[in-house]
Amino acid sequence: MADLITPRTLSGFRDYLPDVMLAREKVLDTARRVYRSYGFTPIDTPACESLDVLLGKGGDESDKLVYRVLSARGDKAEMGLRFDLTVPFARFSAQYINQLGTPFKRYAMGPVWRGERPGQGRYREFWQCDFDTIGTTSNASDIETALVVNDLFTALNFDTFEIRINNRLLLNGLLELKGLADKAVPLLRSLDKLPKIGREKVIEEMVKEAAVTAEQAGTVLDLAETTGPNAEVLDRVEAFFAASPNDKAAEGIRRLRELLAVAKAAGVPDGRIKIDLSICRGLDYYTGTIYETFLTDLPGIGSVCSGGRYDNLASKYTKQVLPGVGASLGVDRLIAAMEELKHPWLTGQTTPAQVLVVNFDAARLGDYQRIASVLRSAGVSIEVYPEAKKVGQQFAYAEKRGFKLAVTAGPAEFEQGVWKVKDLAKREEATVPEAEVVAKVKAVLQ
Repeated sequence: MADLITPRTLSGFRDYLPDVMLAREKVLDTARRVYRSYGFTPIDTPACESLDVLLGKGGDESDKLVYRVLSARGDKAEMGLRFDLTVPFARFSAQYINQLGTPFKRYAMGPVWRGERPGQGRYREFWQCDFDTIGTTSNASDIETALVVNDLFTALNFDTFEIRINNRLLLNGLLELKGLADKAVPLLRSLDKLPKIGREKVIEEMVKEAAVTAEQAGTVLDLAETTGPNAEVLDRVEAFFAASPNDKAAEGIRRLRELLAVAKAAGVPDGRIKIDLSICRGLDYYTGTIYETFLTDLPGIGSVCSGGRYDNLASKYTKQVLPGVGASLGVDRLIAAMEELKHPWLTGQTTPAQVLVVNFDAARLGDYQRIASVLRSAGVSIEVYPEAKKVGQQFAYAEKRGFKLAVTAGPAEFEQGVWKVKDLAKREEATVPEAEVVAKVKAVLQ
């Protein structure tokens, strides 16, 4: 007999057992509902794109993470797996914008792949749920992005979370003022690592990668580490630029002030949005407002929903100007956080069905399937046990899977034209005429 292959998953990939997968599907359904409530429409793009579409869009760092796909002959890499959903959307927009019109609001959900080192909530294959508006530079779309994120996490049943926001115009304005605009890419890439490696190591990296002095690097970090209440932070930044006004910085401040004012008017709770000048997002294509979302009870897992404005990304594919803004929910990182936080959606239930029909008598299978069809028609998810095993075994199965109710009938019940409806949690049972089964089941489930 040949040696058996050990069943295993690759590092950075994971399987989902039913209990977690049910919660994951609920997350996807919730995101879809929230996005649609704002008028975002669904699209999809292929998992693979041409390498010239993928490479050079997020920067050298992201290029290193792209999985190359060999040709069928295996002699060359002719395409790559998408590393996010934003770059494919930029290509999609350039290809179809005349047909779609602007502004165009889309959402997309699907797996992406990055060849990075796995860690807590960090995988090589993971799902993103993106929403974006393309074809407008209006700050209204940037503001709406923050509102969507707020509504999304509220709908996901998180009470405590923080949306951290910055605007790259502030950082770009500072770099322009200090004569460092041509070094923006390496400087901002290093700054993005601030929470992970700290101030001193960031300065060291800036000196090495951007060829700036430690004093120049320190100036960038001084701005980034400005903290305090939102209004105070913006006042201090405004005062910083007062002596040497900069148009980019002034526009960034204006946009952030307007975002805070509109969010307050729209009912976003105080403290939910925080101005954080240290976030800049590692991808090179961001140009304006940027967003990161942290769970207050588990900040160490990192941002679970991030994004920003990218005014130049589609210019790689078209001469038409197609500025955009959006954000992406990292589904698998969020699920990892939900597992650690024991989120209420992780109930341990391993079936989407609410009711089990107990198979008391194999000769009555037609009756069991008939009552199941009646309940399904009434909107109740229901499973019929496939074998006429001992009733105790079937109840044990029902409790292990997480069914809420069991519906049973044996010879005596069929003779009387009744069914028994048992609440498995409360251990309470009621006998009702067949005509009342639907009403009884719905009443107990509610």
